Amino acid sequence: MPFDFSFVRADLSGRDCLPIELSEVGVAKGGRALIDDLNLSIGSGRRTVLMGPNGAGKSLTLRLLQGAIAPDKGVVTAGGRPLDASNRKRIGLVLQRPILLRRSVRANLDHALRAQRVAASARRDQIEELLTLAGLEHRADAPARGLSGGEQQRLSIVRALAAEPDVLLLDEPTASLDPHATQSIERLIDQTTEAGVKVVLVTHDCGQARRLADEVLFLHQGRLAEHTPAATFFKNPVSEPARAYLAGRLVL
Repeated sequence: MPFDFSFVRADLSGRDCLPIELSEVGVAKGGRALIDDLNLSIGSGRRTVLMGPNGAGKSLTLRLLQGAIAPDKGVVTAGGRPLDASNRKRIGLVLQRPILLRRSVRANLDHALRAQRVAASARRDQIEELLTLAGLEHRADAPARGLSGGEQQRLSIVRALAAEPDVLLLDEPTASLDPHATQSIERLIDQTTEAGVKVVLVTHDCGQARRLADEVLFLHQGRLAEHTPAATFFKNPVSEPARAYLAGRLVL
């Protein structure tokens, strides 16, 4: 039965999806443009997948969307105004390599809820709900850093959900995981979107993108080459880099 996020979504039910826009955004390092005049919009809808070859700027784009890094030029807005501390709180980010506290699984979740100023009287039940969502009830008192890769990633996702985000950004959450662990993460993504949280996912796995995407943003050389519904993208991509990528050819 899908988790309904009854506690984290209670005061978000009347809130519209938080639109995030990048306008003429650029990021450079060592004189080389990593993101080059990037324009894109993350709006309503359930799941947006970012795809592209290595070095296309996908992970950098996620960090720009969340405000983890600032652009060298251009503007990032969320909800129609510049990204700042107040609207950043509505955007969660989970990295490819989970960063977990040297504490138990339960304590990692407790720390996240404390950061949201959740009263002690409510934290216990909320932690149990999050453990159930992650399938980690039996590992609640285990050291978080001793979990398997898939378990760590599930913990990272539900820890991010404890902050009640409108948008959850996931950077290759199933990279290097086996099929069983990948299936568990994808099921968690399904439950997240069914609860009304917008998910933006970076993946190199075309099969995963086909399973999860509602729309695809294809990046090439730091720019947006294509932004189309998933069905259109996989059937008839309009950009040559995307056609080459899907055909398994080198994309230069």
